[in-house]
Amino acid sequence: MMRSLFSGVAGLKVHQTRMDVIGNNIANVNTTSYKSQSMVFSDLLYQTTQAASGANGNTGRGGINARQIGLGAKGGAISTAITQQGSAQSTNNPWDVMITGEAFFVVSNGAQNFFTRDGSFTVDGAGNLVMSSTGYTVMGWQVDPETGEILPDVVSALKIMSEENMTYPPESTTKGYMAGIVDRYDTATSSEAGRVVTLSFFDNLGYQYTGKFSIHKLDDPGQYYIQLDDILNEKGDSIVKELNLSSISEIATFGGTRTIDTETMYQLLDTATYDAATNTYSMKYSPADMLKGYSTNQIISASSNSKNPPKIVVPANAPATGYAVKAGEEVTVAGSVDLTKSELTAPDFNLIYEDGKYYTRGPAGANGEVTKGVELPSKPEGTDADGNPAFTDAQLAEWKAALASFGANSEVKGISIDPDTGAVSMDYELKFEALKNGTYDADGNYFVGDQISDPLEAYGLANSGNTTYTIDFVSPSGQAQIKKSFTYTGNMLVYDTKSGAFSYVGSPDTDSVSLNFNASATSRDGTNIPLTHFTNIDIDFSTSTNVNNGGTSTASMFKGDRVDGLGSGRKVGEMSGVEIAQDGKITAYYDNNQSKLLGQIAVANFANASGLSKQGDNLYSATANSGEFDGIGDDITANGDYMTSGVLEMSNVDLSSEFTSMITTQRGFQANSRIITVSDTMLEELVNLKR
Repeated sequence: MMRSLFSGVAGLKVHQTRMDVIGNNIANVNTTSYKSQSMVFSDLLYQTTQAASGANGNTGRGGINARQIGLGAKGGAISTAITQQGSAQSTNNPWDVMITGEAFFVVSNGAQNFFTRDGSFTVDGAGNLVMSSTGYTVMGWQVDPETGEILPDVVSALKIMSEENMTYPPESTTKGYMAGIVDRYDTATSSEAGRVVTLSFFDNLGYQYTGKFSIHKLDDPGQYYIQLDDILNEKGDSIVKELNLSSISEIATFGGTRTIDTETMYQLLDTATYDAATNTYSMKYSPADMLKGYSTNQIISASSNSKNPPKIVVPANAPATGYAVKAGEEVTVAGSVDLTKSELTAPDFNLIYEDGKYYTRGPAGANGEVTKGVELPSKPEGTDADGNPAFTDAQLAEWKAALASFGANSEVKGISIDPDTGAVSMDYELKFEALKNGTYDADGNYFVGDQISDPLEAYGLANSGNTTYTIDFVSPSGQAQIKKSFTYTGNMLVYDTKSGAFSYVGSPDTDSVSLNFNASATSRDGTNIPLTHFTNIDIDFSTSTNVNNGGTSTASMFKGDRVDGLGSGRKVGEMSGVEIAQDGKITAYYDNNQSKLLGQIAVANFANASGLSKQGDNLYSATANSGEFDGIGDDITANGDYMTSGVLEMSNVDLSSEFTSMITTQRGFQANSRIITVSDTMLEELVNLKR
């Protein structure tokens, strides 16, 4: 009977322990990555009251089983469901990491490594990746500085926010290319400034510059040259001025100096004349250029298409060398003109025609009506030298007075009037003031003026900084063969005239040319300026074309290689984000479009993960039954596991199972307590036998 009492006590104890396990599970139902525990019972000891005996073949007696009385129950084992995956809880925090699989994070308190499934990490003030709850550093593998790849080695703290990781170093631009269309009819390529294209690039300090280039059309089809005009800093200012230099060539060179010679026949300008006898050039002035008021005179305009157009009257005493006129002198122009009735009655002459006769316009009447003035002669009163009817000098004087536009120094030399139509035919002499000095050429009806000091001006040419002209010979008519020498500093850019495809730049069979920077320069005040922060840039032109685009060029320059973009250069980059990949690799991203591998979170795997010892704070430590940690760890993806950032592993406690276990535990505890009370009653009955 006493044995049953102790069995009941043992049962109470073991059920109480089981209730403790259940209570701990329920308490940790929301603990990150908590692994639930379960308890199993085993029977305790047995008291043998009779040993078992085997069968006796000699006597024929059979065997007897042992007689054993149990002494209660004990806790058989407390197991942890450590390999059972908890559900995922999204946090959107990039530092929160969940393991899918059976591996463990490795963390350290500085003296000892621990293991955890709790991936709620953060970054401390020193830049270390740590557990947010304990501050233990997360352990992993570092990056090999030579290769930039992960170097699996003994795990160490992942210091991802170190000073060197917060920025990405700058890099100078080493490659560039030009793409797009250079249209043959683009007027900009024929202008002095050329078609401007720019190349943005970096020096090795991360400063950005803009190279300003220009494309210029050459005489031969499909041929251009491209030159470096300037380099601008980030503020848009020329570094030639910034460094107090004289020219861009002191900083960088782009191609060499080349001279192109061509010979062409040029015709004299209309404003020039050539004297083969004296081999001199002079200005040529038309009467309209030479005489004041000539181009606006109504008589000259009306008589230009007549049979006797206006012509300069050469005085009889003019020397044989020519009729020379000085500025301010009076020049006589003679000719004939036919004026219709409508022209004579128009406001320019303002005459009145009535009944076959012309009248001057009189003063306006009292009511503003038009009145006739003096009647002009309509019939000749005299005769000419041949005895034919002709207007007298007096009659001509009346017409001269009426035609005021002739001017005071003009004369009417002869006149005839058609009585049927009223048309007037007139011979005249007009006087004009000379505006320039010149000698009259009667054959050409122009004045030869001042000599031209530079013969090139007579052909509309002038030497410039990169163009010179040389006259080889001149024909008697003034047509000259002139050699043009054009010199430029840059690179020739040539396209196939049939297909418009790129042919070469600089020299045949080359696709690219280099923008070369000098090692140093000397400023105007004698200061030596190092230029070693610049790096030579190789520029590829093979993707540009020379095809029709409506007269508009689209050619543009870009930094970097045209295929893979390498060599584009960059400024200093500030860290803009960090990403933890599925394999635990931590990558930083920078605002200069670069990325950098910072390290990799290593994991630990155990042969018997359930053998790990719980240390609180969601930590485990290795035991003899779990297997040892080798100090290096594993790549989580080696066995198919992976990490997910932005989520955490939840507790794997199943409340429905726990509550069910709680009920059975309660009933078990209750039943064991009944053993004690019944045993006590029986003892009480035994005591009562004495009474």
